[in-house]
Amino acid sequence: MPTVMPDVANQTQAQTEGTLDWVGMSNIEVPLMVAAAGASERPVSAHVEAFVNLKDPKTKGIHMSRLYLLLDELSTNGELSHESLKQLLNDFIESHKDISNQAFIKFDFDYHLRRKSLISKKQGWKAYPVSLTGRYDAGSLNLELSVDVPYSSTCPCSAALARQLIQDAFSEKFAGQDTVDAATMHEWLGSTEGIVATPHSQRSVAEVKVQLSENVTDFPIVELIDAVEGALKTPVQAAVKREDEQEFARLNGQNLMFCEDASRRLQHTLNQMPNFRDFWLRVNHYESLHAHDAVSVTTKGVPGGYKA
Repeated sequence: MPTVMPDVANQTQAQTEGTLDWVGMSNIEVPLMVAAAGASERPVSAHVEAFVNLKDPKTKGIHMSRLYLLLDELSTNGELSHESLKQLLNDFIESHKDISNQAFIKFDFDYHLRRKSLISKKQGWKAYPVSLTGRYDAGSLNLELSVDVPYSSTCPCSAALARQLIQDAFSEKFAGQDTVDAATMHEWLGSTEGIVATPHSQRSVAEVKVQLSENVTDFPIVELIDAVEGALKTPVQAAVKREDEQEFARLNGQNLMFCEDASRRLQHTLNQMPNFRDFWLRVNHYESLHAHDAVSVTTKGVPGGYKA
């Protein structure tokens, strides 16, 4: 048996010389504890991308096992926080200090929150897809948080057309009558004959990506989700009783919105949040009327920041 095993990455040079922007691994599966502001530590199952650059054109390759073992140490004995993510990126570079000076990592996972229903206050779990991205370059740390938030959107145009049909049905039903007593009107409005049309609505998703300010110490995952749902008013529900479904119908009727309306609501809300120095958002209305989707994209408009 050989006593010394070959180390090709260290002992040989690149066949074709050149620097590389990123080298590493993707789709690493690890369990993690995530520390978020305003919430207790939460276990998640994450898929991770981990990279360093290769600045030495002659070096054959990086030491991928070093990246993996550092990540495994965080998974086993630590928690994912602002400080641990910063330390992890620094350790990536230190483990390749002769050949790398930049590091990148991305965590993708579902973040589960207990959500109360609208009226009955029954609770259920909702899963929000979250990405946390960190990049360390020349002593500068760039942290990014993104989350997908589902909600319901009801078309204002469809609502107007439905109201017109109800008016037409009323005119036809009570034609020639100067007055209609309240009891008759109340009964008619509660019938399918009275409400002859309803507007179309659809499940929609807001994809929101924010650059975290330097003063942020804990990941504002819950804060961002709450801000999005608070702005849109019609979040998808978990546990639902009849009274909750009725309230959901009321909220949809009182918050009619095109994708442009939803996007502007979120734009206004995010502009009021100083913890986010930049944002990018995409609103997706998965149409029930059309076979295609309605989409709006906007950014904060920071010079040198996100582009739509």
